[in-house]
Amino acid sequence: MSYSQKRKLTNSIIFIVLALGAIAMIAPLIWMLSTSVKEKQDVFALPPVWIPEVFQFGKYKEIWEAGPLLSGIKNSLIVAVSVTVVGTFTSSIAAFAFAKLRFPHKNKLFLALLASMMIPYPTVMIPQFIMFSKLGWVDTLLPLIVPGLFGNVVMIFFLRQYLLSVPDAIIEAAKIDGSSYFRLYSSITFPLIKPAIAAQLILWFMGIWNDYLAPIIYLNSPEKQTLQLVIANFNATYAIQTDYPLIMAASIVALLPVLIIFLIFQKQIIESVAISGVKG
Repeated sequence: MSYSQKRKLTNSIIFIVLALGAIAMIAPLIWMLSTSVKEKQDVFALPPVWIPEVFQFGKYKEIWEAGPLLSGIKNSLIVAVSVTVVGTFTSSIAAFAFAKLRFPHKNKLFLALLASMMIPYPTVMIPQFIMFSKLGWVDTLLPLIVPGLFGNVVMIFFLRQYLLSVPDAIIEAAKIDGSSYFRLYSSITFPLIKPAIAAQLILWFMGIWNDYLAPIIYLNSPEKQTLQLVIANFNATYAIQTDYPLIMAASIVALLPVLIIFLIFQKQIIESVAISGVKG
């Protein structure tokens, strides 16, 4: 067998394996979409009904009356947008300071920041809840918003590593010209790291939007719950009635913002994987 034939065979095998993996990953999403437009009895039909004979879109109307879905979307948007916008700003400033500024114990502080990533969340969950309870923040969105406003350790690390690849000569030249530190950040550093910031912001937004643990700890009132809690309540209420089409319809609505963001900004998300390989 010639080299070109071996290469074609290898590429064909790789393509088949990747295609099977893609089918395995997208199948649950297709099943969820299919279930949302089925009748109840079709959900448990054997063999499985992937494409119903009659598409039932009534569940997409019913979900708005079955629970506080609209308030859940609003609360999730408030948390996700406020945290990612403000938190990205503070994270990028911190990354700029750790990468390009000189101050005492900089490396030790950065190592301490990284060490905080080693602490599992259940360890600080109870003390954090007690602290927010004493502040009167339980059953409000503040415990979900305020900590994120001070930045994200993963984003700080990622942006710092990216900034280390930016030549120091650019920063030094701006200093000689009399630029302030904030001007160094806003006029020089920020434009250079826009792709990295965009990628990290998207991934962070997706993480906050899908978060379930923190909201279930702090939020009790139905009108204060985020979208993921509303979906979980749908599951607890309507799974007993085997109303899976309604649950799947609500899940599709919850998935749409993240799916739209991913489809629009998939280039930046892919770039984030490539950028993460940059050595500082």
